[in-house]
Amino acid sequence: MYLAAIPLLGRWPELSPVAILDILLVAVLLYEFLVLIKGTRAAPMLAGVAIVALAIWIARIAELRTVNWLVGTLLPYAIFALIVVFAGEIRQILVRLGRKLTFSHLVPGEASEAYEDIVLAANLFSQNQTGALVVIEREIGLRTYIESGVPLDARLSYDLLATIFRPSAPLHDGAVIVQKDRIAAAACFLPLSMNPALSMQLGTRHRAGIGITEETDAIAVIVSEETGALSLAVGGVIERGLTVETLRERLSVLLRRYLPPATLPTAIGGDNGTEPDIASEVERRS
Repeated sequence: MYLAAIPLLGRWPELSPVAILDILLVAVLLYEFLVLIKGTRAAPMLAGVAIVALAIWIARIAELRTVNWLVGTLLPYAIFALIVVFAGEIRQILVRLGRKLTFSHLVPGEASEAYEDIVLAANLFSQNQTGALVVIEREIGLRTYIESGVPLDARLSYDLLATIFRPSAPLHDGAVIVQKDRIAAAACFLPLSMNPALSMQLGTRHRAGIGITEETDAIAVIVSEETGALSLAVGGVIERGLTVETLRERLSVLLRRYLPPATLPTAIGGDNGTEPDIASEVERRS
C-alpha cells in the first residue's frame, strides 16, 4: 500500500515560495471579501450568482447549444448589471482599501474640546427624549450629504445643537453634519442602511446613522426619540444603550483626541430636585 501511494505523491507539483505566496494572497482576498459581504444583501445575491455560474458550466459540458448561445449573448450585459447591483458594496471595498493604503490619521485641532458640546447636547436630548442625529466627518468628505441639507457653516456649540433639534424648530428633522469645529449643515438627508441583520426595532433615524457610516468613515451620534437611549454608529456597526461617559470615551478614542473629564447631570431634577444647568457647564468650559 505504501509503494502504491508513492506514484500518487509524485504527481504533486513542487511549490515554490512564489506559488505559496500567490495562494496565500488569493486566500486572504477571498476571506476579506466574504467578511465584507457577510450579513449584507450581497450575500444571498452572491449565492444566486454562484448557482447561475454552475448552471452555465453544466450547460457547456452538456453542449446545450441554445443555452450556450443565450449565455454568450447576455453575459456582457449581465456583467454591467452586476456592477450596478453591487455598486454599494464595491464602493465600500474601495473606501476600506483607500483607508488601509493611505495610513492617514485625524490630527487633533485647536478646537478639540468642541466635541464636548456634542456630548453635552446628547445628554440633554437623552433626558428630554428628543430625537437627534449628529454626524461627525473624518477623512472622507461628506459634501454630497451636506448639499442635501440647509447650509449653516456655524461654530459648533451646545446652544446651537439644542436649538436645531428642538421639536418645534424647522431643522430638527434630518441630520446635523459636523466638520472639525463647525456645523456645516442641518436637516441633511442620509442613505438608509439596507443591512438585513439590523434589529426591526431600529427606526429611520438609526438606519440613517448606520447608513452614512457604511458609506463613509464618519461617526454618527444618535438619540432615540422614543426612549432617549444614546447610540453610536461607526463602520456600519451601532452601539446602543450607551451612557454619557461611555459616549465621551468612545468619541475620544475614535477622534484620537483628549476630552477632559466632565461632570454631567444624570437626570433632570438631580438629587436635590433642582434642574441642572447644562448651559452653565458649557460656559464654564469656554
